[in-house]
Amino acid sequence: MKYITGFAMFWWDFIVGDSIALAIGGLAVLLVAAGLVRADQQMAVQLAMPLIVIATLAVSLLRGDT
Repeated sequence: MKYITGFAMFWWDFIVGDSIALAIGGLAVLLVAAGLVRADQQMAVQLAMPLIVIATLAVSLLRGDT
């Protein structure tokens, strides 16, 4: 059980690290992009992805996550 816990903690630290806002933002970018590609909205993907990334970085900076 110790190995499973260690493995899970490694991935948590690798993905989340110090900023949960960046991890959630990265997941949001992937989910929104996948949904828009599936809906055949290529132009919306090109507009939405940079906006979500910029918003995620702004939230992270305003919260003081570095």
